[in-house]
Amino acid sequence: MPALSASTRQNVVQLPTAAQAMPEDALMLLARARNAAFAEAARGNLGQGLGILQDALDDEPMSHELLADMGALLLVAGRHDQAANCAERALKIRPDHGPSLYTLGFALSGRGQKKQAIEVLSALKSGPAADSLRAESPELMPVAMTELQRLLG
Repeated sequence: MPALSASTRQNVVQLPTAAQAMPEDALMLLARARNAAFAEAARGNLGQGLGILQDALDDEPMSHELLADMGALLLVAGRHDQAANCAERALKIRPDHGPSLYTLGFALSGRGQKKQAIEVLSALKSGPAADSLRAESPELMPVAMTELQRLLG
């Protein structure tokens, strides 16, 4: 098959890149990238882990999972502004994504934005966001509720 010219490539209709529309091989590659990023961070190589996620995001810029993972790593590193930015980008793609709301809530709390943090973390009490957090990271639910109670207290 001949290579496409730049002008032809620009006119090609792009297929959705959401995880649901991705072939199994692509999903496996994303999962490997996510796992490798967290493994690097666990070894103390946060920059390497973030680089792995950024490379994957370059290929799949609409992946809320990758954005959420990047936000989570940034949150652990105490980089609240960047963590909040990643979480907000993920939430634009999937508004009820529990792990992204968790990250955003904690990032806002870390920045001293108590009222906004309460609002975000309250969304995790019930409904689709709570269901999402329980499905993807059930261990984070009690942590989120404890932080919410601390902020309300």
